[in-house]
Amino acid sequence: MSNSSEEIAEIANELKNALHQYPNFPSEGILFEDFLPIFRSPILFKKLIKAFKLHLLQTFPDIKIDYIVGLESRGFLFGPSVALELDCGFVPIRKQGKLPGNLAKATYVKEYGEDVFEIQLEAIPEGSNVIVIDDIIATGGSASAAGELIKKVGANLLEYDFVLELDFLKGKEKLSAPSFTLLSGQTEKLRN
Repeated sequence: MSNSSEEIAEIANELKNALHQYPNFPSEGILFEDFLPIFRSPILFKKLIKAFKLHLLQTFPDIKIDYIVGLESRGFLFGPSVALELDCGFVPIRKQGKLPGNLAKATYVKEYGEDVFEIQLEAIPEGSNVIVIDDIIATGGSASAAGELIKKVGANLLEYDFVLELDFLKGKEKLSAPSFTLLSGQTEKLRN
Protein backbone atom coordinates (compact mmCIF):
# COMPACT_ATOMS: atom_id res chain seq x y z
CA MET A 1 0.00 0.00 0.00
CA SER A 2 1.43 3.39 -0.95
CA ASN A 3 1.83 6.22 1.54
CA SER A 4 -1.10 8.05 -0.09
CA SER A 5 -3.34 4.99 0.26
CA GLU A 6 -2.37 4.60 3.92
CA GLU A 7 -3.02 8.27 4.61
CA ILE A 8 -6.40 8.11 2.82
CA ALA A 9 -7.35 5.07 4.95
CA GLU A 10 -6.34 6.87 8.16
CA ILE A 11 -8.34 9.96 7.20
CA ALA A 12 -11.35 7.82 6.22
CA ASN A 13 -11.31 6.11 9.60
CA GLU A 14 -11.24 9.45 11.41
CA LEU A 15 -14.05 10.87 9.25
CA LYS A 16 -16.19 7.75 9.71
CA ASN A 17 -16.02 8.26 13.47
CA ALA A 18 -17.42 11.79 13.05
CA LEU A 19 -20.60 10.65 11.28
CA HIS A 20 -23.92 10.70 13.12
CA GLN A 21 -26.42 7.93 12.49
CA TYR A 22 -30.19 8.37 12.56
CA PRO A 23 -32.20 5.12 12.41
CA ASN A 24 -35.50 5.20 10.50
CA PHE A 25 -34.86 8.56 8.83
CA PRO A 26 -36.24 9.77 6.46
CA SER A 27 -38.40 6.65 6.51
CA GLU A 28 -38.74 3.32 8.29
CA GLY A 29 -35.88 0.90 7.62
CA ILE A 30 -33.36 3.57 6.58
CA LEU A 31 -30.19 4.22 8.59
CA PHE A 32 -29.31 7.81 7.69
CA GLU A 33 -25.60 8.53 7.97
CA ASP A 34 -25.17 12.27 8.39
CA PHE A 35 -21.80 13.48 7.18
CA LEU A 36 -22.55 17.15 7.96
CA PRO A 37 -20.69 17.00 11.33
CA ILE A 38 -17.46 16.83 9.29
CA PHE A 39 -18.09 20.41 8.15
CA ARG A 40 -18.42 21.69 11.72
CA SER A 41 -14.75 20.95 12.28
CA PRO A 42 -12.26 22.85 10.11
CA ILE A 43 -9.71 20.09 10.80
CA LEU A 44 -12.03 17.30 9.59
CA PHE A 45 -13.23 19.35 6.61
CA LYS A 46 -9.62 19.90 5.51
CA LYS A 47 -8.94 16.17 5.91
CA LEU A 48 -11.96 15.31 3.74
CA ILE A 49 -10.64 17.55 0.98
CA LYS A 50 -7.11 16.21 1.41
CA ALA A 51 -8.31 12.60 1.09
CA PHE A 52 -10.03 13.31 -2.24
CA LYS A 53 -7.00 15.26 -3.48
CA LEU A 54 -4.60 12.44 -2.55
CA HIS A 55 -6.84 9.86 -4.20
CA LEU A 56 -7.21 11.83 -7.43
CA LEU A 57 -3.51 12.67 -7.73
CA GLN A 58 -2.63 9.02 -7.10
CA THR A 59 -5.26 7.70 -9.53
CA PHE A 60 -4.59 10.20 -12.33
CA PRO A 61 -0.90 11.11 -11.99
CA ASP A 62 -0.44 11.98 -15.67
CA ILE A 63 -3.89 13.37 -16.48
CA LYS A 64 -4.90 16.99 -15.93
CA ILE A 65 -8.31 17.17 -14.26
CA ASP A 66 -10.05 20.19 -15.75
CA TYR A 67 -13.30 20.25 -13.75
CA ILE A 68 -14.91 18.91 -10.63
CA VAL A 69 -18.65 18.61 -11.25
CA GLY A 70 -20.76 18.69 -8.09
CA LEU A 71 -24.32 17.41 -7.86
CA GLU A 72 -27.05 19.43 -6.18
CA SER A 73 -26.96 19.91 -3.39
CA ARG A 74 -24.45 18.21 -1.15
CA GLY A 75 -21.84 17.94 -3.89
CA PHE A 76 -21.73 21.74 -3.61
CA LEU A 77 -20.50 21.52 -0.01
CA PHE A 78 -17.08 20.08 -0.80
CA GLY A 79 -16.75 19.95 -4.59
CA PRO A 80 -15.53 23.56 -4.91
CA SER A 81 -12.90 22.96 -2.21
CA VAL A 82 -11.61 19.85 -4.00
CA ALA A 83 -11.48 21.87 -7.23
CA LEU A 84 -9.42 24.60 -5.57
CA GLU A 85 -6.98 22.03 -4.20
CA LEU A 86 -6.55 20.55 -7.69
CA ASP A 87 -6.34 23.98 -9.35
CA CYS A 88 -9.25 23.22 -11.63
CA GLY A 89 -12.74 24.59 -12.23
CA PHE A 90 -15.97 23.69 -10.47
CA VAL A 91 -19.24 23.23 -12.35
CA PRO A 92 -22.60 22.56 -10.69
CA ILE A 93 -25.26 20.19 -11.94
CA ARG A 94 -28.56 21.59 -10.76
CA LYS A 95 -32.13 20.46 -10.55
CA GLN A 96 -34.42 21.66 -13.32
CA GLY A 97 -35.25 25.36 -13.44
CA LYS A 98 -32.25 26.66 -11.48
CA LEU A 99 -29.81 27.49 -14.30
CA PRO A 100 -30.07 30.11 -17.07
CA GLY A 101 -28.90 29.76 -20.66
CA ASN A 102 -28.67 26.81 -23.02
CA LEU A 103 -28.92 23.60 -21.05
CA ALA A 104 -28.48 19.86 -21.41
CA LYS A 105 -31.02 17.81 -19.43
CA ALA A 106 -31.13 14.27 -18.04
CA THR A 107 -34.03 12.61 -16.25
CA TYR A 108 -33.54 10.15 -13.42
CA VAL A 109 -35.80 8.07 -11.21
CA LYS A 110 -36.14 8.84 -7.52
CA GLU A 111 -37.92 6.89 -4.82
CA TYR A 112 -41.20 8.68 -5.53
CA GLY A 113 -41.11 9.70 -9.17
CA GLU A 114 -38.66 11.39 -11.52
CA ASP A 115 -36.43 14.42 -11.38
CA VAL A 116 -34.37 16.30 -13.95
CA PHE A 117 -30.76 17.46 -13.75
CA GLU A 118 -29.39 20.26 -15.92
CA ILE A 119 -25.99 21.64 -16.86
CA GLN A 120 -25.14 24.74 -18.86
CA LEU A 121 -23.86 23.68 -22.29
CA GLU A 122 -21.04 26.22 -22.27
CA ALA A 123 -19.86 25.33 -18.75
CA ILE A 124 -17.45 22.57 -19.80
CA PRO A 125 -15.49 22.69 -23.07
CA GLU A 126 -15.60 19.58 -25.23
CA GLY A 127 -12.81 17.13 -24.43
CA SER A 128 -12.31 18.34 -20.85
CA ASN A 129 -11.42 15.82 -18.15
CA VAL A 130 -14.10 15.71 -15.46
CA ILE A 131 -14.65 14.16 -12.03
CA VAL A 132 -18.26 13.94 -10.79
CA ILE A 133 -18.50 14.34 -7.02
CA ASP A 134 -21.39 13.83 -4.59
CA ASP A 135 -22.00 12.89 -1.00
CA ILE A 136 -23.69 9.48 -1.31
CA ILE A 137 -24.31 6.92 -3.98
CA ALA A 138 -27.49 4.98 -3.29
CA THR A 139 -29.45 3.71 -6.29
CA GLY A 140 -27.11 5.46 -8.74
CA GLY A 141 -29.90 7.35 -10.53
CA SER A 142 -28.67 10.90 -9.96
CA ALA A 143 -25.00 10.01 -10.55
CA SER A 144 -25.89 8.16 -13.75
CA ALA A 145 -27.86 11.21 -14.95
CA ALA A 146 -24.81 13.38 -14.22
CA GLY A 147 -22.69 11.04 -16.34
CA GLU A 148 -25.22 11.38 -19.15
CA LEU A 149 -24.90 15.19 -18.94
CA ILE A 150 -21.10 15.00 -19.07
CA LYS A 151 -21.41 12.92 -22.24
CA LYS A 152 -23.90 15.42 -23.75
CA VAL A 153 -21.43 18.30 -23.34
CA GLY A 154 -18.67 16.18 -24.93
CA ALA A 155 -16.43 15.94 -21.89
CA ASN A 156 -14.40 12.95 -20.69
CA LEU A 157 -15.75 11.48 -17.43
CA LEU A 158 -12.73 10.10 -15.58
CA GLU A 159 -14.41 8.97 -12.35
CA TYR A 160 -17.31 9.35 -9.95
CA ASP A 161 -16.28 10.18 -6.36
CA PHE A 162 -18.47 9.81 -3.28
CA VAL A 163 -18.10 10.24 0.47
CA LEU A 164 -20.41 7.28 1.28
CA GLU A 165 -22.02 4.37 -0.49
CA LEU A 166 -25.10 2.32 0.30
CA ASP A 167 -23.62 -0.91 -1.09
CA PHE A 168 -26.81 -2.94 -0.80
CA LEU A 169 -28.55 -0.71 -3.37
CA LYS A 170 -25.89 -1.53 -5.99
CA GLY A 171 -25.88 1.99 -7.46
CA LYS A 172 -22.35 1.62 -8.88
CA GLU A 173 -23.71 -0.87 -11.41
CA LYS A 174 -25.47 2.03 -13.19
CA LEU A 175 -22.36 4.17 -13.56
CA SER A 176 -20.60 4.74 -16.88
CA ALA A 177 -17.10 5.23 -15.41
CA PRO A 178 -15.02 3.93 -12.48
CA SER A 179 -15.94 5.15 -9.01
CA PHE A 180 -14.27 5.83 -5.68
CA THR A 181 -15.97 5.91 -2.29
CA LEU A 182 -14.00 7.42 0.58
CA LEU A 183 -15.89 5.87 3.50
CA SER A 184 -17.03 2.28 3.67
CA GLY A 185 -20.75 2.14 3.05
CA GLN A 186 -23.70 0.29 4.46
CA THR A 187 -23.82 -3.25 3.17
CA GLU A 188 -27.42 -3.93 4.16
CA LYS A 189 -30.67 -2.19 4.94
CA LEU A 190 -31.47 -1.35 8.57
CA ARG A 191 -33.24 -4.19 10.35
CA ASN A 192 -36.08 -3.36 12.67
